[in-house]
Amino acid sequence: MISFAGKTAIVTGAGGGLGRCYALELARRGARLVVNDLGGAADGRGAGTAADAVVAEIAAMGGEAIANRASVTDRAAVAAMVEQAMNAFGRIDILVNNAGILRDKSFMKMELDDAQAVLDVHLMGAFNCTRAVWPVMMEQEYGRIVMTTSPSGLYGNFGQANYGAAKMGLVGLMNTLKIEGAKRHVHVNAISPVAATRMTAGLMPQEQLDKLGPEHIVPGVVYLCSEGAPSGAILQAAGGSFSLAAIMESPWVELGPQASADDVAAQWERIADLTNARTRG
Repeated sequence: MISFAGKTAIVTGAGGGLGRCYALELARRGARLVVNDLGGAADGRGAGTAADAVVAEIAAMGGEAIANRASVTDRAAVAAMVEQAMNAFGRIDILVNNAGILRDKSFMKMELDDAQAVLDVHLMGAFNCTRAVWPVMMEQEYGRIVMTTSPSGLYGNFGQANYGAAKMGLVGLMNTLKIEGAKRHVHVNAISPVAATRMTAGLMPQEQLDKLGPEHIVPGVVYLCSEGAPSGAILQAAGGSFSLAAIMESPWVELGPQASADDVAAQWERIADLTNARTRG
């Protein structure tokens, strides 16, 4: 059985939905929690006390947790959150970058401020939190970090150019950090969930949402937080089903240094043939 006894986890956006489910299960398995949540609306506006309610749930089950209401976009507040965790528990073993917002519109109608807000929370928010815990994990020579990507980033989705760009950016961040953290046993992975939460309400038929409870994503995230986790994996999860997503490349087709655009066009079918595609690294 996977246990997190003696370990400390920070889960961002843990006041509800997926983050709450992650925090509760990590606590059930012995982790001490920092429950982070600004407590705002799904679009990121406002603030509240959602984190406190989850801390109370963890305390009721006999677990140990503290609340934090920092915005992941605020570097100083994130640094203070890490300091709070270290003062309370003495170490940080797990970071789940789950905080997120949505401001969906077609690209033609999307305001640049809404694009910036989504990028700031998802991409820079995860960057800020990861950068803040990175020295701690590197010094203790252990860490597990989970990024939250999305099918919208991996494959695209109408009306989510801002969200998709941020989510694919997290894959790039993961790919570099898996290399930089390897020697110190800091593993970095990504979860790509499809789940019924307040952020996905109205995006899919209710009949479909009923089968996609956030609790079904938890086993994958818990595994990625464990000592036995891989590094550099993109784990897709939906309704109790799991698969691995990967960036693949076809075998190189040598056209020579004098190749023209016409040569590329003539050989496109060979270049685009993924029959023997492979991953790197």
